[in-house]
Amino acid sequence: MRVTLAGMSIRRYSPARALLLVTVVAGVLAVSGCGSDSSKSAAPTTAAAASTSAATTSGPRQPAAVTVDVNDMKFSPADITVKVGDMVTWKFSDKAPHAVQGIGDVALGINSPIIHKGEWSYTFTAPGTYRYLCPLHPDMKGSVTVE
Repeated sequence: MRVTLAGMSIRRYSPARALLLVTVVAGVLAVSGCGSDSSKSAAPTTAAAASTSAATTSGPRQPAAVTVDVNDMKFSPADITVKVGDMVTWKFSDKAPHAVQGIGDVALGINSPIIHKGEWSYTFTAPGTYRYLCPLHPDMKGSVTVE
């Protein structure tokens, strides 16, 4: 059925057709990840990690897992060096809540939630130096150099 309004033709949908349209749009959003941005060079993850991984003697290099302790109002170690593909896990166990936030354009993807107790991990997929701080305590700083 068509209705005209000021010379414009407007099409009216039946309730069944409207329901079909809503279902299709919801399906597209679900498949697309509801607007997730997959173009970032590094992806955060919440997986637990060991402090270091053992070296292998044959085959391709396995990604390492490195832990940074967040305690006594500092990141320890504050400055670390990892390889491309390695995951860094910040382990929060201080009396105060903290977060990890990247400084500068290179480190924009590093952005943990505010955490009081627990862990947050980030996998580095591109070489560079990633500086970060605790946005709640800006004197707490660190860096990850990715080779």
